[in-house]
Amino acid sequence: MTVRTRFAPSPTGFLHIGGARTALYCWLEARHRGGEFILRIEDTDRERSTQEAVQAILDGMSWLGLDHDEGPFYQTLRMDRYKQVVEDLLKAGKAYYAYESKEEIEAMRAEAMEKGLKPRYNGYYRDRNEPFRDDPNRVIRFKNPASGSVVFEDKVKGRIEWNNEELDDLVLFRSDGFPTYNFAVVVDDIDMRISEVIRGDDHVNNTPRQINVYNALGASVPTFAHLPMILGPDGQKLSKRHGAVGVMQYRDDGFLPHALLNYLVRLGWSHGDQELFTREEMIELFDIGHANRAASRFDLEKLSWINQQYIKNDDPLELVPHFIWQLRALGIDPDQGPEPLDVIVALRERAQTLKEMAEKAQVWYAPLENYDEAAVNKHLKSATAIPALQAVHQQLSDTRDWSVENVHAAIAAAAAAIGEGMGKVAQPLRVAITGTQVSPSIDHTVFLAGRDQALQRVEAAIVRAEG
Repeated sequence: MTVRTRFAPSPTGFLHIGGARTALYCWLEARHRGGEFILRIEDTDRERSTQEAVQAILDGMSWLGLDHDEGPFYQTLRMDRYKQVVEDLLKAGKAYYAYESKEEIEAMRAEAMEKGLKPRYNGYYRDRNEPFRDDPNRVIRFKNPASGSVVFEDKVKGRIEWNNEELDDLVLFRSDGFPTYNFAVVVDDIDMRISEVIRGDDHVNNTPRQINVYNALGASVPTFAHLPMILGPDGQKLSKRHGAVGVMQYRDDGFLPHALLNYLVRLGWSHGDQELFTREEMIELFDIGHANRAASRFDLEKLSWINQQYIKNDDPLELVPHFIWQLRALGIDPDQGPEPLDVIVALRERAQTLKEMAEKAQVWYAPLENYDEAAVNKHLKSATAIPALQAVHQQLSDTRDWSVENVHAAIAAAAAAIGEGMGKVAQPLRVAITGTQVSPSIDHTVFLAGRDQALQRVEAAIVRAEG
């Protein structure tokens, strides 16, 4: 049988880190086993679901490169199917109408709690065979088995057993005419032939209820794998203060999509001590059965380290479109300055994110207006600063073929002309070009400014050095 997995988010918010990891694991399990990956949007929560959130999910999946074989399917477009299935259950005596008001349900639960029992529906309408009637409180409930137990082998958590006496008769259709999650998800997974359900362990409690519905419908039950939650570095539930933001925020912050995927795959799964994986390696090695049982902790520093490894080692050409996006996000026109590829080569060892790289690169795409006064006092007020800058200006003026190598030769010639070491020329020159005493190699720093801009900045620095 073909392995079929699905990612089925509710569009009530952005695609967050936990959801992205679930999507990745579903995608990898399907790809590893030569199966199919389905995307489904569970949008029956009409109060909280928004089109903006739907688009955020689609954008996040696209940016991460998690392509789906079928979908996206929308639950709101499948209402006729849910109604048909629930009618079949009613006719078979496996479901029934119930008409309690919210107040009656609350009183029922309060009474159970007073008796020290689990708050639950008491089954008042279960065997009354009440017909359909137009009532604002009308729901359709499932006749959960009254005895026995539900047993399933979770691929992550192992054997799980649930006594049916602990489960009440769940609502299949709400009074607003929409199916509940526990019902719609089963119908969807049956119709879409889902063989492997991989999701967060907040759904473990739902699983025995859903298995009973599968059985009532005479359908095969898929295998389940429930992933432990992701915690913050402090061991508490992951929240925005830990970095639990929408996936697209990581793009905005300068992370590469494949770096984020690499981090997420290790956030609950491992292959020895290997830290970095290509997409092909992830597909080849991943097995949901080897996912960790313990919760993982989100570590932004580790994510940043992984991102930096990719910035340093990826083909610079592949980074160009991501870097240009960052430049434009800062309001920089990439056509008004050095080639983005050259900037990447110069800065790739110095930036953990592409946003940081773009911020550092602004000095070559805009007029130099601000100088670090400490750098000016230290390097432009020295005795050798003016002759060094004058010498390098002369050498750069004579440089026609503008390249990193020729810029280096010009600076070396300037140092020789004044009888000083390269440092005596490089430091005032660095301040002249960038306004600071920190930048990449002086050759790249000057080269990226371009010949005309470099000469203008040296001239301005000489004026500043002369006071």
